[in-house]
Amino acid sequence: MTQLTDLRKSYERAELSEDASLADPFEQFSKWLAEAIAAQVPEPNAMTLATVDSSMRPSTRVVLIKGFDAQGITWFTNYESRKGRELATNPWAALQFHWVELERVVRIEGRVDKVAEAESDAYFASRPLDSRIGAWASPQSQVIPSRALLVANAARYGTRFLHHPPRPPHWGGYRLQPDCWEFWQGRKSRLHDRLRYQLDADRRWTRERLAP
Repeated sequence: MTQLTDLRKSYERAELSEDASLADPFEQFSKWLAEAIAAQVPEPNAMTLATVDSSMRPSTRVVLIKGFDAQGITWFTNYESRKGRELATNPWAALQFHWVELERVVRIEGRVDKVAEAESDAYFASRPLDSRIGAWASPQSQVIPSRALLVANAARYGTRFLHHPPRPPHWGGYRLQPDCWEFWQGRKSRLHDRLRYQLDADRRWTRERLAP
């Protein structure tokens, strides 16, 4: 059996220099995300979302990015889930993309707010029918007796709404407005490239290099 202490990897695919990186972190993220999609890495849109509850206990889960622009990073979920309850208490969160095949990580921090209801309605309407029914069927993060409850709920709401389920009032989008980004590119000898972008007092991005 392989020992965990023996698992090692040399990162040698690319580099991230100040000259080669873009001055705007949104543009740098757009470039890297496009490259991850083009490289056909598994689920390039998957990101880890970290939140903190009222007792300062952190938790993480994987969600899917559904949009980004100068306003921030958007995803959709159940507002009554654990992450929803924690964001209602503490609206500050962090995101992380890890594109293993490209030896890249992007970390993003900032404040989270709900998107407008019209935006949530539009995205919900674009989802496959079974996903729309699933949003009604699952009391996300709550204890349930068995999977049979989910199946029964899906059948009940499917019969009730047929092909036109409306968006549940407890389901919608969040947007994280970044005030800090970090782009990490694996390098040989563990001398990785780390570039951090932070907003200054004038709401301009300052780029700086961090030691690996």
